[in-house]
Amino acid sequence: MKIRIVGTAYPMRGGIAHYVAILFSYLNKDNDVKIYSFKRQYPNFLFPGKTQYETKEPPFKIPDDKNIISVDSINPINWFVIGYKIRKENPDLIIYKYWMPFFAPCYTIISFIAKFRRKTKVLYICDNIIPHEKRIGDIMLTKIAFSTVDYCIVQSKTVENDLKRINIRKKEYIYSPHPIYDIFGPITEKNNAKEFIKNKYNINLSNQKTILFFGYVRKYKGLLYLLKAMPELINEFNLNLLVAGEFYEDDKPYKKIIKELNIEKNVHIFSEFISDDEVKYFFSSCDCLVLPYTSATQSGIVQIAYFFNKPVISTNVGGLGEVIISETTGILIPPNNTEAIISSVKRFYKDELEDKFSENIKAIKDKYTWEYYINNLYNLIK
Repeated sequence: MKIRIVGTAYPMRGGIAHYVAILFSYLNKDNDVKIYSFKRQYPNFLFPGKTQYETKEPPFKIPDDKNIISVDSINPINWFVIGYKIRKENPDLIIYKYWMPFFAPCYTIISFIAKFRRKTKVLYICDNIIPHEKRIGDIMLTKIAFSTVDYCIVQSKTVENDLKRINIRKKEYIYSPHPIYDIFGPITEKNNAKEFIKNKYNINLSNQKTILFFGYVRKYKGLLYLLKAMPELINEFNLNLLVAGEFYEDDKPYKKIIKELNIEKNVHIFSEFISDDEVKYFFSSCDCLVLPYTSATQSGIVQIAYFFNKPVISTNVGGLGEVIISETTGILIPPNNTEAIISSVKRFYKDELEDKFSENIKAIKDKYTWEYYINNLYNLIK
């Protein structure tokens, strides 16, 4: 089968680029696969981070002849050019990762031209249907984006419900959970990981309890609620919190509350994009991941934690409760609730749940393999 993937891949960085690289590696085993990746994903004034581009080699390198760095998200002429290029190749299937309406015009034009008088089909892998931070025109753009789609994969029931709202023509879809990220290197022994952080960042975590907040920081991630929980947790356990991720909004309110609560010695901010070769040290050094989100669809960060056998304390929002099995692989709590964070972290340590939850994660990881996911994809398009 001839497959073309359009979207985020190297030289772009981040979770979606990682996802596309892994997807390519599995599909390319039995198919003719090529990626048309972004040369510009966002105009700079719309991108909230420091850079959209990788500064190091990615963990999985797509061969240069299979990664056509060519798509410009804001140049309509480019969309027509890419559409005609793909049309000439006459693929059986075009795959997109869809997560926000901003890309609707680009994806729609490319798909319309590539499909014109061809038997080519289009598949959307949907991270979101309705974005976390809603804007005027989102619904209209989303309906436009899905007008050329034949199949969808949704990775949470929340996204499935959103799809049903706009799926007027009853396009075929399946629910298949987000697979585990397995590209960040092997699990590192906890003391060795802490030693790396000590040597690299001069932060001593030895013989101390450590929790992790990982990923870029935006308001809906709920970090402020976790920071407010820290004084009581520090008093109880002398607990350390690692906040590892770039701020996609003003970091001043966060720094202000850290200072006001006098928790600077126990809250360690790594406000840069965490490079792929260091991810394993942050997850391996912690006892558990904490996700205090106020809203969500799903989170690829849970799938990173599961690869490293790390329990997750999370708010029960969106699809997080579908992946985190309460009292088995983690603890689910209500959102917007500092007291719930405090009580769950206390119970995690007092009841010594880390080893129990970690063993449970090892037992359920098979349902999140890429082989299982790719098989579901094939079943859908057949």
